[in-house]
Amino acid sequence: MTEIFKSKDLYWQLTFREIKARYKQSVLGYAWAILVPLLNLLVLSIVFSHFFKIPTGSIPYPIYLFVALVPWMFLTNSISAATGSVVSNAALITKVRLPREILPLSAISSKMIDLILTVGILILFLIIYHIKFQPTLIFVPFIFLIQLCLICGISFFLSATNVFFRDIENILGVFLNFWMYLTPVLYPPEIVPENYRLFFTLNPMTGIIGAYRQTVLFGNIPLGADFIYSTFFSILILILGFLYYRKRSLYFADVI
Repeated sequence: MTEIFKSKDLYWQLTFREIKARYKQSVLGYAWAILVPLLNLLVLSIVFSHFFKIPTGSIPYPIYLFVALVPWMFLTNSISAATGSVVSNAALITKVRLPREILPLSAISSKMIDLILTVGILILFLIIYHIKFQPTLIFVPFIFLIQLCLICGISFFLSATNVFFRDIENILGVFLNFWMYLTPVLYPPEIVPENYRLFFTLNPMTGIIGAYRQTVLFGNIPLGADFIYSTFFSILILILGFLYYRKRSLYFADVI
């Protein structure tokens, strides 16, 4: 960790380079960070509120969905960017001495701009729909920190493995889509049949998404068993992922 701190300047250079490269020669530029989630919200809201009629109680479905969609899109965008971060920086691996952990971490950090912009849109939607701002919003940074632990842990595993098996990057999109449908992003967890509910609670994002909704929409403190499980699971994945990445990184230059 000391090496990572000493290389903080390189870390920020990589982060800003990734941000600039993503929207380079794009007509709309950073507007895409807002347009993409809004288009997703529009399509999913029409499908699941009008055709499937997902029950969300007193909370309008677009708001119920968007509170979960914002952190979910950050997760998918971050993991996708981090998975290919080592391969895309092959020149640095072979020519520069650096703590290689900063490659997936800087890729994740580059997605913070998108997150900040979409959170701004979410706040605007909460005002438009007259959703009361709850005192429990103070817990949102803690929930985000737990989610970030999960994202970093998974990213360490996938980015290191992708160096040796490039199929990881190709199949990742399918996995993330499948994971979303197994997570109560589009629907409330209450509609999951009892026979499958235990299986769904083993998904760490179930507790995290539920915690966001409870704090933002319902004013509840996230102390449920599912979020406590998600907390311990995320921290464990972060530790194991970091150790795995550090061990595999010793061989990056030989195969990249």
